[in-house]
Amino acid sequence: MNWLALFLCVVIVYGIIPTVVIRKTGAGIYQKGNVAKAVALTFDDGPDPYYTPQLLDLLKKHEIKATFFLVGAKAEKNPQLVRRIEEEGHDIGLHNYRHTSNWFLFPPFLQRGLQKSADVIEQITGKRPMYYRPPWGHFNLCTWTVQTKYITVMWTAILGDWRERLGVATLVRRLKKSLKDGAIIVLHDSGETLGADKKAPEHMIQALQQLFEDEAAKNVQWMTISEMMAAQTKKQIRAI
Repeated sequence: MNWLALFLCVVIVYGIIPTVVIRKTGAGIYQKGNVAKAVALTFDDGPDPYYTPQLLDLLKKHEIKATFFLVGAKAEKNPQLVRRIEEEGHDIGLHNYRHTSNWFLFPPFLQRGLQKSADVIEQITGKRPMYYRPPWGHFNLCTWTVQTKYITVMWTAILGDWRERLGVATLVRRLKKSLKDGAIIVLHDSGETLGADKKAPEHMIQALQQLFEDEAAKNVQWMTISEMMAAQTKKQIRAI
């Protein structure tokens, strides 16, 4: 067996198979709410000094709270944006210190990156993040070690908004179709990630502007992840 074949085997066993199993079974992850008309908008890969302020302005205009999964290195460079996200009532979660797939991270490096990111955010906001979303939604065999410290949040809809060619109209249609009870929608407020188009967040912001003004969004309960989980807990208590 040559080195390339061995490398592929390791990636498949260590990363790809656990990712498929975890996503399919939902084991140890939070990926859908259980509250009528509740929708959580979540944003990955930021904070971005150009696009994140525009997004925050839009959310504030429509009085909508969201959840931001921040890259630690970017948070460290943009503390004023992290502070603004927290001050305006949004949730903050971790997206690791750098946007690196867990398929290529062994446990010590994964833990170190998350701890460093959590430390950075806590120093800025005074609050330690409790939510985590792995870059690209990739897991590995050692995911359980992370899940003992953080609530891992996935999604019900990932819309391809990192591609500029998708266009605003198509993204609006996809957003409308995603507005289901308990939906967790993932979008991206930075175009600097590998595989993303730099100007794609501009289309995302335009699409959200159209969505918020559309009748389809009028009856939606826009929630942060913490609000959705709290509402779900209350619903379960009432059912007992």
